[in-house]
Amino acid sequence: MNRQKYIDKFMAAFFILAIFKLVGIFAQLFHKSFWSVVGTLVLFLVIAFIVFLVLTSLKDKEKNSTGRRKSGNGSFYLESTLFDKLRNKYEELAQQYISEKDYTRAAKVYMNLLQDNYRGAKTLEEGGLYNEAAVIYLKKLKNKSEAAHCYEKAKQFHKSIDLYKDLGQKEKVGDLYKQLNDVKNSNTYYQMVVDDYVNNDQMLKGSLIYRKKMEMPEKAQEILLKGWNENKDAFNCLNNYFVNINNVDELQVGIQDLYKNTPAEKKLIYLEAMKHEFKKDQKLQSVTRDIAYEIIAENADKNSSVVNELKYFNPSDEIILKDISRYKTGKNRIFRN
Repeated sequence: MNRQKYIDKFMAAFFILAIFKLVGIFAQLFHKSFWSVVGTLVLFLVIAFIVFLVLTSLKDKEKNSTGRRKSGNGSFYLESTLFDKLRNKYEELAQQYISEKDYTRAAKVYMNLLQDNYRGAKTLEEGGLYNEAAVIYLKKLKNKSEAAHCYEKAKQFHKSIDLYKDLGQKEKVGDLYKQLNDVKNSNTYYQMVVDDYVNNDQMLKGSLIYRKKMEMPEKAQEILLKGWNENKDAFNCLNNYFVNINNVDELQVGIQDLYKNTPAEKKLIYLEAMKHEFKKDQKLQSVTRDIAYEIIAENADKNSSVVNELKYFNPSDEIILKDISRYKTGKNRIFRN
């Protein structure tokens, strides 16, 4: 629209200038010959006529293009409004079917009329139509994870297992084989999971698979000892190793036997574990305290702060705090001298 106004103004200015030019040409009659003036006039009229035709053509084109834009905008707005109204109607229809528990029809509205396969599959799943939902997830959406989950809900375990195998979810495959009472296959896949954990130094997770899912507590203890011995999350492996021994007498023997083979560089870790074991049972207090005293004595000269650990093994002894303070003070004096 602005361009059209500009052309109109240009044409008005052109006519005004043309009039002034004509006046100027006729004024030349007073000092030039008649034919000379006529020649100038004819030339001007030809040029003016050509310019006029160009301006008129531009004006017509602008009008036509403006008309088309207005028509196009109106058409687009109309189409957009109709599309929104139609979409809202389809949404209402789908919700109506859902309220009537007709999940199949609702899903068809979403997929066929609204072109939304995901909502269609989700509607089928929410309606308990798990097999149908799984097919949509798999065929239309290429989503193996959601399809496997739906097949699992539908108790189609073998179909679910095949998809979980493709996805590399070994533990899930083991879980489903276990539900089918296929111990051999379930343990095969659980062992793969354990091996992956061990290779990534995740001994605790590996031990949990052995204990909780494969029901092999001895294997779980072996892997925890491996983590302790190889210094792979050593404290947590040691702590969980002791946690898994339920019999106090066996635990007491286990604490003593394992300590005998503990290297010097890991004894402070062992000391930390003893603080936990001391609190478990009164029967364990004597053995854990003796081990703690030995470790503290071995490390006190090079690390005087380790004597603070004595208070954990003498919780009701108020004098021990004073002894610790005197020891550290005396130690500091030695260093200053």
